[in-house]
Amino acid sequence: MTISRRGFLGGLAAGTLAAGTAAASAGVKKLPGWPDSYGLLHDTNLCVGCRRCEEACKRVNGLPEPAVPLGDESVFDKMRRTSKDDYTVVNRYRRADGGRPAVYRKHQCMHCQDPCCASVCFVQAFEKTPQGPVLYHPERCVGCRYCVMACPYYALAYEYEQVWTPRVVRCTMCYPRIKKGQQPGCAEACPMGAITFGRRSDLLKLARQRIRKQPDRYIDHIYGEHEFGGTSWLTIGGTPFGELGLHEGAVPTPLPEIGSSYLSVVPLVITIYPGLLAGLYAFSRRREQLSRKETREAVAAALERARQEAENKLQAAAEKAKKEKEKAVAQAVKKAVEEAKKQAGQTGQEA
Repeated sequence: MTISRRGFLGGLAAGTLAAGTAAASAGVKKLPGWPDSYGLLHDTNLCVGCRRCEEACKRVNGLPEPAVPLGDESVFDKMRRTSKDDYTVVNRYRRADGGRPAVYRKHQCMHCQDPCCASVCFVQAFEKTPQGPVLYHPERCVGCRYCVMACPYYALAYEYEQVWTPRVVRCTMCYPRIKKGQQPGCAEACPMGAITFGRRSDLLKLARQRIRKQPDRYIDHIYGEHEFGGTSWLTIGGTPFGELGLHEGAVPTPLPEIGSSYLSVVPLVITIYPGLLAGLYAFSRRREQLSRKETREAVAAALERARQEAENKLQAAAEKAKKEKEKAVAQAVKKAVEEAKKQAGQTGQEA
């Protein structure tokens, strides 16, 4: 296979122009939030790190049993992220110290009002529902994992070991249960009332009421009300949100709107990526072929030189051996003649 650098770049440029038109027309669409949607409020002042929410999440979603049993506090020795087997995890952000209790926060998909994962997905594998949850359609997914990288809360995981049918996995906000009029599993299982399910507008009122009644225990802010356009999961408590692994001081503008000019090139990249790889593969194969040919020629030349040098050495050794042999024979003959003469002289004297 032969391909020139100019030919490859020309083809790539043509593909880029063709794909650019589609990318420009697609762009990144802003997804509207739903004012009457559901949500959940997590009160970190009430959370005791029992991890019953984790257990309920696994039961509802048919996930494996917790790797670390409930009650084993060694699980809090390091920060955990969500995974294919853990749609939600509880982390400890402060140990109990004197009169101050330990601080825990439940981590999962935040189900943004204007989700960045849905905006960057060029096959529309994500959908923000009127009920609040962000749904994922695995049958549409092409496995680019751009949603995983785009999520500002690091809440999406990927089934890398599933070779043929990998999925993006994360909290579903128990959408099937909500459709049936039930609570999400985590909210139903929480024994301390740290997780409250309801209409997002009602949860905001409840959060403000708690902050107003106990201003010494709560920071006067509801995380998720406005951050990056708002989220369906809301968080309140007495610990600065930056210390809870959340983006403190995040702008209210949705991330898709902030990054629309940058993210609009994603369809373009995805479109030209196969052609780019094909071109690079062609160059690589050509280079490998040339390299193999040059290697074969170099090896053949080296073998020829080695053979010639061996023949020359053998010939020189043979000539040297021949000369040494002739010299030895001559010396032997000379010695024999001298001894014969000497013997003949002694015999004459005796006569």
